Amino acid sequence: MGNIDQQSILLDSGTNEVEIVEFAIGNTIMGINVIKVKEIINPIPPVQLPGAHPRMEGIFQLRGKIIPLIDLGGFLGFEPSEDPRQDKYIVTEFNQGVYAFHVHSVARIHRMSWEQIEKPSDITQSAQGAVIGIIKLDNRIIQLLDFEKIIIDISPSLANQSNAVRAMGERRVSQKHIVIAEDSPMLRKLLLEYLTEIGYPNLTFYQNGKEAWEYLAQILEMHGDNFSQYVHLIITDIEMPQMDGHHLTKIIKTHKVLNKLPVVIFSSLITDDLRHKGDAVGADEQISKPEYEQLSHVIDKLIL
Repeated sequence: MGNIDQQSILLDSGTNEVEIVEFAIGNTIMGINVIKVKEIINPIPPVQLPGAHPRMEGIFQLRGKIIPLIDLGGFLGFEPSEDPRQDKYIVTEFNQGVYAFHVHSVARIHRMSWEQIEKPSDITQSAQGAVIGIIKLDNRIIQLLDFEKIIIDISPSLANQSNAVRAMGERRVSQKHIVIAEDSPMLRKLLLEYLTEIGYPNLTFYQNGKEAWEYLAQILEMHGDNFSQYVHLIITDIEMPQMDGHHLTKIIKTHKVLNKLPVVIFSSLITDDLRHKGDAVGADEQISKPEYEQLSHVIDKLIL
């Protein structure tokens, strides 16, 4: 499959569409958002790292860049590949880092609407909590993985917010109401802790853009033009089942009443190559996870 041209992927922003790279570990079919994928390569023998996480296979060099390699099958509890000749490395970029994931095979790319992707139930969720969406396609099930959580489980220091909290110093508590659309339970917990700590305790969380939009529509129906007294800011992820953050932003910014509501996209997918997508749908700010300190400065600027 080789290099993936990010400029050619989903040129129209806010369509609520996504492209998924289908891959397999054992007999289980899984998926990753193609926007995260830089390229797919044949295995390169890694250099092992002493004292590393047991699922960190090591590091390898690709065009002068050192890339950590994660045994995705082992992390998820699968047996080693039965036919290593089919193995591939999926080289990704998100959360301001480049990582490679060792999988057993890669199939093809599917284009679909986020509406086709269901959020996992407590029963279908894996023990590691690594599944963020279930796709039913051609009598098959594709599990969409939460790669951000996998990286944080392997390197917990990436979720450490203490430095960001200390950098903010003493702060007054604000009662401004912030609505957050974020599908990852782990990220919802981190945002709740951080924003409360820096003086924004009045938070309402939703698991995807659709649920957040339904809430906004309800507030609008109840309060009409006085809407701005009840919701002061939206923070949204991009990747979410049912409705993604770009589409949520677009329908807010094209609404005759809600278009003044500040929207901040807080996502692992904010890169120089992809920032134009958030600009196109009218986002007030775009911040890459895990830049919590920058997020707090932006909130202060937009709603204080």
